[in-house]
Amino acid sequence: MDYKNAGVDIEAGYRSVELMKQYVERTMRPEVLGGIGGFSGAFSLKGFAGMEEPTLVSGTDGVGTKLKLAFVMDRHDTVGIDCVAMCVNDIACAGGKPLFFLDYIACGKNYPEKIASIVKGVADGCIQAGAALIGGETAEMPGFYPEDEYDLAGFAVGIVDKKDMITGEELKAGDVLIGLASSGVHSNGFSLVRKVFDMSPESLGTYHEELGTTLGEALLAPTKIYVKALESIRAAGVRIHACSHITGGGFYENVPRMLRPGTHAVIEKKAFPLPPVFAMLAREGGIEEKMMYNTYNMGLGMVLAVDPMDVGPTLAAAHAAGEKAYLAGRVEAGEKGVTLC
Repeated sequence: MDYKNAGVDIEAGYRSVELMKQYVERTMRPEVLGGIGGFSGAFSLKGFAGMEEPTLVSGTDGVGTKLKLAFVMDRHDTVGIDCVAMCVNDIACAGGKPLFFLDYIACGKNYPEKIASIVKGVADGCIQAGAALIGGETAEMPGFYPEDEYDLAGFAVGIVDKKDMITGEELKAGDVLIGLASSGVHSNGFSLVRKVFDMSPESLGTYHEELGTTLGEALLAPTKIYVKALESIRAAGVRIHACSHITGGGFYENVPRMLRPGTHAVIEKKAFPLPPVFAMLAREGGIEEKMMYNTYNMGLGMVLAVDPMDVGPTLAAAHAAGEKAYLAGRVEAGEKGVTLC
């Protein structure tokens, strides 16, 4: 008896590392110290010494049951983008600039090519966010996960000068809400998605005219990464008063998190287009509208509050960064919460 007979293939682990190196190397930044394969990742902060009060901000998350679609479709090169997005978008919400990322993959059996494909997605997400992929772990856990399944989670660290943090303290009645378009369902609410739609290869591979693609491709579309859009907005001289990443809990949970006591957000649903995948999900699942807005992003992955004088520069900067942005609502005086009308 040896470790391989127990279900853990160390040689496959070595092969995975060799295959993923080409992707990891694409994410490197000058501040990264050491090479790939050490026991820890090191990142120099010397270049940020000019900040008045450099402050580290962090985020951690996983992909969730969206992975089930990747298993059925045998498509593993995009879920890594989701993993990065869920972490770095939270950092961007605080005004932070992502510095580095680490991933964790736990699998039932280590198939090196599959692991490398997952890490390719992680690297793609890191490049979009400007973060270095400085470490990670692949754990082969036979008997804990089925052989063809895995879990994926990550952790990111960013930096911001404390005076530039987005805390919500500057939010006031009269501010305008700007929404940044999502790419679809992103990476939340897939337990409900999987109850509504048949998760067979035939169903996911079926083309739908209203979606303009197959159901599987529409659902698997990777989460938008908003780091560069927010950087573009700040570079335009806009002071973002508050920011909300619309993830699990949709509008009703996430928008109030950015509000101060005595302020109330009003979101105008007709101000931004509803992606067809949500209309199809609501129709096929018989899901009431409030539940949809309480679960999904419904077309807006990020909501920003800015001064009315900054609406034009904000929209222009977001568009210059390649993002669709909409004047989505306003902040009023009132009880802390959100109204969708």
